[in-house]
Amino acid sequence: MQRQRGVTLIELVVAITVVAIAVGGVLGALSAIGSRSADAMLQQQAISIAQAYLDEILQRWVVDPNGTPANTGRGSWDTVDQYNGLADVGAHDQYGNAIAALAGYNVNVAVTASGGLGGIASSAARRIDVTVTHAPNVTVVLTGYRASY
Repeated sequence: MQRQRGVTLIELVVAITVVAIAVGGVLGALSAIGSRSADAMLQQQAISIAQAYLDEILQRWVVDPNGTPANTGRGSWDTVDQYNGLADVGAHDQYGNAIAALAGYNVNVAVTASGGLGGIASSAARRIDVTVTHAPNVTVVLTGYRASY
């Protein structure tokens, strides 16, 4: 009697099921990795935007040396307090011009008096909070301090 070699129908169905489960798991992992890589790029871009705004604000005076703050637009602001309440829908440059490629990011700035920093009076120190958001789940908050010196 000669033996026949081959695969039974049940063995074939089991093999296909195992391969389908493995492929489904691999594709699910690749999908999760792909979506997270975009989030990392958005997060890094939001950090860069917040840092640029914070750097701009930290270059301004706490107490205006000439006593007459300019109010003709962001490009002419010379005190830290003028940035309080700044809300840009879409990132803008230091002159207030919109940056089209960064339109999906929103920037909010809060400036508060910050006394008690090494004995500095609250009238001479400010805390600056820059919050950058991008839908659906990116939020970055950078905080800096500026003292009158």
